[in-house]
Amino acid sequence: MMADKTRDPAAIEREIERTREELARSIDLLAERLSPKRVAQRGTAKAREEAGHVASDIRAMVRRESAERMSPLTGPVLISAGLLVTGVAVRLLLRRRRT
Repeated sequence: MMADKTRDPAAIEREIERTREELARSIDLLAERLSPKRVAQRGTAKAREEAGHVASDIRAMVRRESAERMSPLTGPVLISAGLLVTGVAVRLLLRRRRT
């Protein structure tokens, strides 16, 4: 296929410049999305979400076990265990984020 020799060189230059600008925007978006700060923020948000699910599950277990008249210490022990696990997870994420 032969090159189109009727195209205006100025139009070709404008097209090249538009393509360069679009490529630069795409690269900037990718760099922002993959930055360590953004990755850490997404990880922290996911950990918080999971901690919320764990806390909800523990509350449901405590309510169910309270209804079944289990030991009075069962609820506080489960809540403490959940808080401990959540605390450890948050500390690990924060430590990982600093490195």
